Amino acid sequence: MESSSGATPEFDYLFKLLLIGDSGVGKSSLLLSFTSDTFEDLSPTIGVDFKVKHVTVGGKKLKLAIWDTAGQERFRTLTSSYYRGAQGIIMVYDVTRRETFTNLSDIWGKEIDLYSTNQDCIKMLVGNKVDKDGERVVSKKEGIDFAREYGCLFIECSAKTRVNVEQCFEELVLKILETPSLLAEGSAGVKKNIFKQKPPESDASTSSCC
Repeated sequence: MESSSGATPEFDYLFKLLLIGDSGVGKSSLLLSFTSDTFEDLSPTIGVDFKVKHVTVGGKKLKLAIWDTAGQERFRTLTSSYYRGAQGIIMVYDVTRRETFTNLSDIWGKEIDLYSTNQDCIKMLVGNKVDKDGERVVSKKEGIDFAREYGCLFIECSAKTRVNVEQCFEELVLKILETPSLLAEGSAGVKKNIFKQKPPESDASTSSCC
């Protein structure tokens, strides 16, 4: 994807979203399903991977940089840099594996408290693999209760059948768009270190009030 530096940006806001959760819960599949409309059984992510997707939500053109982190312990050395500047964090668990759910509070919730650089950062709890409903061990009510306790948005989805995948990202982004501090961080005129892009020299549209 080519873009000349110094050109007027082709988006209103750039948001960094982060996918976290245990290995094998379907973070990479969720990302792939959202960004390329396909589903594959993927091997575990090594370290970090990220994809970019352009979407229009709420009348705004958005560039989403979605970071997919490794759930495995041995890759957790770059942790603080994953979280830096993220406006949205998607906490994923597998509804058929209870430990992936309990680890959200035991491990991942603690990480967010430790490393997240923005207290207004929007969190989304995602119960994945609802296509395996017969194997479900974590009820929807448990998910809702957890989300309420942690102040997260909540959705259940299936990366495989694509049920609620778009809605997951859309709801998260809409909430970010409603949060002034996150909007200021993500505006196209702000210098971003995600892509080392230059801010536009003059862009009258950035001065319009949101």
